[in-house]
Amino acid sequence: MEIYKKQSMSETFSVYFDQRMTKILLLGAISGFPWVIIGSSLSLWLKEDGLSRSTIGWAGLIFAVYAFNYLWAPIIDRIRIPWLTNKVGHRRGWIISMQTIILICLICWSLINPTANLALVISIGLIIAIASATQDITVDALRIEQIGEHEGKSMQAGAAMAVVGWWTGYKLGGVVSLNAAEYFQQLGFENYWQITFLVLGVIIICCNIGLMFVNEPPPTERVKRQRETDKMIEGKFGSSNLITKVFAWSTSTVTGPVISFFKKNGFNIALAILGFVFLFKIGEAFLGRMSVIFYKEIGFTKSDIALYSKGLGWITTVLFTLLGGLFAIRSGVIKAMFVSGMLMASTNLLFSLLAWSGKSELLFAIAVIFDDMAAAFATVAFVAFISLLVDRTYTATQYALLASIGTAGRTTLASSSGAMVDWLNGDWGIFFILTAIMVIPSLIFLYMIKDKLKLND
Repeated sequence: MEIYKKQSMSETFSVYFDQRMTKILLLGAISGFPWVIIGSSLSLWLKEDGLSRSTIGWAGLIFAVYAFNYLWAPIIDRIRIPWLTNKVGHRRGWIISMQTIILICLICWSLINPTANLALVISIGLIIAIASATQDITVDALRIEQIGEHEGKSMQAGAAMAVVGWWTGYKLGGVVSLNAAEYFQQLGFENYWQITFLVLGVIIICCNIGLMFVNEPPPTERVKRQRETDKMIEGKFGSSNLITKVFAWSTSTVTGPVISFFKKNGFNIALAILGFVFLFKIGEAFLGRMSVIFYKEIGFTKSDIALYSKGLGWITTVLFTLLGGLFAIRSGVIKAMFVSGMLMASTNLLFSLLAWSGKSELLFAIAVIFDDMAAAFATVAFVAFISLLVDRTYTATQYALLASIGTAGRTTLASSSGAMVDWLNGDWGIFFILTAIMVIPSLIFLYMIKDKLKLND
């Protein structure tokens, strides 16, 4: 009989000191930073130029591209960028290309007046979103490939570090963005947001420099398996020529990841997984889309928002993400999903109290701390969950498919958040109660499939 000794907390925590975790942290920051640009920065830029809540809410539809990046993920999994791939690697080549596009877009924004050119501003925002969503495909693949296929505990720790990195890029990027905008505004610059976008461009350049310190594993095994699938499909035609080779490659690239996912899990379980992933973080997205507008309307300044929502929120998020990772390692990722879902629902209610009590820095700080705690637990559990589901032959495509389906719920439905607040006649308290209720359907899906999931643990 084998006897297993449960790890102590210090032994469990030691997984975070793996050198690979620092690299995953950086990848997370690279992924999170663009959300500052098309999220809070764009929202406040439009708000301070006099646009309505509904317009700002609908402008958030540009985030919907994150829900559809799986459509081009197969191409990114297999297409090599000329010259750049040979110099820095397949994954890093794609990331650098997308970062360059985002940098060019920020320069373009710095030259535009949003009131007079709203369509152009949104169009450039859409390009940033597409580049960011494309970048996320390969960032997530590179992050997963830093860890061995059956290193379940390291994968969950890596998920925690990726989330810490994402929130670091998002929160600290927000601190830089909001404080820079306030600083240039106080100096008397009318185009203070346009100048701020140039400052954010410098951060993009620094991210590219840091990326060079992230090792990219050789794709030998992945390429070998993909070619085996190509040959299997080509063999169905009974002949080998240019046409059959192209058709086999195209079919393998597009359908291989999907077939692999459904074959591994079974059709019914796979559909239930997709339903859960789609619904899990809708309530958080409704709250997040309107939060900065809510803070502004009840009287907080940009500096207040930077301090409490971004600075204090970052510290809270980092701490509870690491704790969430430990909880997932010791209790299992499924239990972590249930706990984080219930936390998300309950902490959203704190914003109702803030709405009904009026401006209160203490209550604001409490609401932000508990909301970020719940979001941290939920995100690390969610990232670990879908990371353990993917087939390494199609890392980028399968992760992008699952992540984008989760994003679909958050972006397409949450785009109506501003309209919902208007429909409620600005009753923020009721709005936040509704966001709390939204998590329940996803937990029902998870309960139905919890004993039938096949995770690479």
